Amino acid sequence: MIAAWFDGLWQNFFALIGEAQTWLFVTLVQPALYRLNMMSYADQAYDATFWFLAGAAQIAVVWALLRPLEAWRPLERWPDHKVVRVDVLYTLISRLGLIGLVFFFTVQPLFDALQAWLQLHGLFNLNLDQYIPGAFDHPVIGFIVYFIVLDFAGYWYHRWQHQFQWWWELHAVHHSQRRLSLWADDRNHLLDTFLFQSYLATLALLIGVEPHQFVLLTLLSGALQSLQHANTRIGFGWLGERLLVSPRFHRLHHAIGYGHELNHHNRARIYGCNFGVLLPWWDILFGSADFDTPLQPTGVRAEVEGENYGRGFWAQQWRGLARMGRQLRRVLHRPAAAGG
Repeated sequence: MIAAWFDGLWQNFFALIGEAQTWLFVTLVQPALYRLNMMSYADQAYDATFWFLAGAAQIAVVWALLRPLEAWRPLERWPDHKVVRVDVLYTLISRLGLIGLVFFFTVQPLFDALQAWLQLHGLFNLNLDQYIPGAFDHPVIGFIVYFIVLDFAGYWYHRWQHQFQWWWELHAVHHSQRRLSLWADDRNHLLDTFLFQSYLATLALLIGVEPHQFVLLTLLSGALQSLQHANTRIGFGWLGERLLVSPRFHRLHHAIGYGHELNHHNRARIYGCNFGVLLPWWDILFGSADFDTPLQPTGVRAEVEGENYGRGFWAQQWRGLARMGRQLRRVLHRPAAAGG
C-alpha cells in the first residue's frame, strides 16, 4: 500500500512538472535556442528546463514550510537580516539547475565515454540490485537503499573536507555564515559544489540509480538540509535525533572551534563532530557524534579573529580560491623545506 502510494505520488509529480517543462521549453527556451543558433543543444536544454522547474518547486515548498517555523520559534533574533541575502543567491544558483547545467555540459560526456570504455572491456556498473536480490522490486525499498548508500558516501566526503586543510579552505565558505537560516545550506564554493556533484553522480551511476530516482534523492536531500540549517529551536527528541540529522545536531557542527577546525575542547577529535549529511548513524558508528554539548556560536574562528572571508558572492568565491592556493603551495613546498 505504501509503495503504491509513493509510486503514484512520484508519477503525479513527474507528470505535473513534465507538462510545465514542455510548455516552458516550447514557449521560451526553444525560440531562444533558435535565435542563438544553438539548436544542437536542444536535448540538454530540455533536461535543464526540468531541473529548473523541479528546483523552483522545491524552493517554494521549503520556504513555505520553514520560514514560518523560523518566525515562530527562532533560535536567534538578528537585528540585521542583510547578511542572509547572499545565501538566497547561492540557493537560486544551486537549486535552479545552473550548477547541474554546467555539470551536464562538461562532465556527462566524460561519464558516457567512461561507461562505454568499461563496457568495451567487459566491466559493468556495480548495480546494487545484483547483490540484494528482490529488494529493488519494491520502489520504496530500493529508494531507501540508495538513500542510505549515498548518504554514507556523503558523510566521508564531508569528513575529508575538514581533514585536509587545503580542502577546508573551500568548505570554509559554507561555515563562514554566522547566521544560520534555511538558506545557508547552499552557501558553498562553486568548485566544491562541482566536485561533490561529480562524486555523487559518479557513485550513483556505478550503483545503478535511475535518473528519476536521482532527481528525487536530490530534491529530498536539499529539503532536509535546508531544515538542518534553519534558525529554529525545533527538536526531534532523543530517538529522532539519532534517526535523522536535526537542526540542533548540525548547528553544533558549525560551532566555532568545536564542531569543526581544531577542536579546543577535545583534541583527540581534531576535525570536529557531527559530519552526517542526512543520517547521524555514521557519526555514531565512527565516533564523531555529539548529542550533549550545549549550542555554541557558529562561524569560522579565523574570520572572527579578523580574516576577511568576503561579504559578497564573488568575494567569497575568490577568497576561498586564494586560501586554498596558499595551502596547496605550503603542501608542495613542505618536502623541500624539510630537506633543507
